[in-house]
Amino acid sequence: MRKLVSIILLGALAFGLVQAVKKIPFGVQKTKVGKYYVERGIEDTGSSNIVTSVVLNYRGFDTLGEVTILFAGAIALGAVLFTGKKRIEREVYPASPILSTACKFLFPLILLFGAYIFIHGHLTPGGGFQGGAIAASALLLIFLGCPGRKTDGRKTRLMESLGGIIFVLAGLLGLAYGGFFLFNFLPKGTVNNLFSAGIIPVLYIVIGFKVASEIAGILDNLFGETE
Repeated sequence: MRKLVSIILLGALAFGLVQAVKKIPFGVQKTKVGKYYVERGIEDTGSSNIVTSVVLNYRGFDTLGEVTILFAGAIALGAVLFTGKKRIEREVYPASPILSTACKFLFPLILLFGAYIFIHGHLTPGGGFQGGAIAASALLLIFLGCPGRKTDGRKTRLMESLGGIIFVLAGLLGLAYGGFFLFNFLPKGTVNNLFSAGIIPVLYIVIGFKVASEIAGILDNLFGETE
């Protein structure tokens, strides 16, 4: 009986999917949104990276949701790992010579590269999320290659909170100036220049620090131990 019911349900699901696919207008342009982004994105936002224009201008409220999800994920992981006991110092085993050398040599270079990615997000592919993740990988290298070192939890939480507050404030200022959330109220400057695109590079710097600090907090929780 269960097999029969399962077969009927799968058949109904397959039939519904086939009917839905038939109604998809493949090859027919039903919306002008994408075309508008391509044709007017640079003029509206001053950013030569059209993806950036979409993420932090046309759909900036969605980006706020993404940042919130990452923040909630970090909190959830901390809650799962929290036991209410004090953290103890575990026995530290030295890393291999290759990893320990890479930890000292590559750490500033990876941080610099991550900063470059989120500072130039409005000019080249990349942005705050990508640059923040790259910067956080430098912290992961510290945890793996230089055992015993750890991040300052208070500083990372402060950076994370400030990043979220600045993002929301920028969005509300845009709402006050232009009538919608994250309105680009700063001068757009000259396209393809570093100081251009209004608030977009500012937001990407904020997001980069926020993402890096959140991932750093997650790594700190994962590598920590309690008694």
